[in-house]
Amino acid sequence: MRPPVDVCVLILSLSAPGVLKAMNKIPALQEPLPILGMGMVVLGLVILLLLLTVQNQKKVDPLFYVFAGFSFTCMVGLTNALEQDGFISGFMAFYLKMGEPHLRTAYAVMMSYWDGIVHLLLFLTIIHRMFQGKSYRSLGLLWAGSSIGHQIVHIPGVVISKYGSNIQPAFWRNVPFFLVPFWAASLLFSRPREMPVVTADKIIAEQKKGLLSRPVDLLLSLLLLGAMAFSVFRGFVVLDCPLDACFTYVYQYEPYLKDPVGFPRVTMLVYFFYALPLLTVFTYGLKTPGCSWMLDWTIFFAGAMAQTQWCHIGASLHSRTPFTYRVPADKWWPVITLNVLLAAAPALLALRCHNNPAYFLKPVPEGQTSNKKKKN
Repeated sequence: MRPPVDVCVLILSLSAPGVLKAMNKIPALQEPLPILGMGMVVLGLVILLLLLTVQNQKKVDPLFYVFAGFSFTCMVGLTNALEQDGFISGFMAFYLKMGEPHLRTAYAVMMSYWDGIVHLLLFLTIIHRMFQGKSYRSLGLLWAGSSIGHQIVHIPGVVISKYGSNIQPAFWRNVPFFLVPFWAASLLFSRPREMPVVTADKIIAEQKKGLLSRPVDLLLSLLLLGAMAFSVFRGFVVLDCPLDACFTYVYQYEPYLKDPVGFPRVTMLVYFFYALPLLTVFTYGLKTPGCSWMLDWTIFFAGAMAQTQWCHIGASLHSRTPFTYRVPADKWWPVITLNVLLAAAPALLALRCHNNPAYFLKPVPEGQTSNKKKKN
């Protein structure tokens, strides 16, 4: 009897360290172009094996190949993180030397942990639900936000950093991993949303309440405003604002923002130019009834902020970051608390929208019961 598809994907993913170990022992495969070529061959073999795995399925969601293929690369990332932190050895030396040397940085190590644990668990859960005929749209949007947030910091961060002058061919394998999540996100956003029907009376009652009558939404609005202010402030810091407050913060509280690896600077600019507008429209959505787009975009944004903040916080404390750029011990609590709140605010907002969506819905015909399901 053939094992479930998600188990097959997990087994295939677990083969990644073995492939790396073998390549690490073959000198002919340790040059820049052979590394890129071998990576393409391995990815092709993975896709072929996935096709064979689901050949008896009547209809396969095209996103299955995305999630399953990315699962393999998640194990490559986890292998890198474990080797950089000294838990294993003999897997990544060749790739770090002639492929992507920036993967030694603290930011890349934290990024690899996120890939190898959070993304892999998401993929396996999504694939399991996919072949059980259950909805996975929200989990997919969570991954899409996380993956896009990952790549829009990762790729520019390498290019503008000290590693930008020595980019090897293998680095460009990141381009499809940057583009595919956008395609996947567009598919997921275009699919119907599944959620319980809420009675018209409840929707009307919720939407009549002002912000002051909804203490949870009021608190979330204040958190979002705080996140906006923090994003603006740190954007000014990385843009070398001459204000005394910016100078004091970067040298006494969060010197990691000046780390020459480039990732923290790009992260702050992404927050300034992309997260800030989204935080603004979410604040609008909390005070304006019927903004149904909040139900999807808050999930997407929560994934992006969780991933980028995990990497930023972890890297600012990691031993691979030079001591002078780490958060000072006596400033640890205020800096980490602010950064955790920046990640928590979008997550709490997404949970609020998911658990009680009545305020964000359009009225439904009376007589429908809340225990039925519909596609909105």
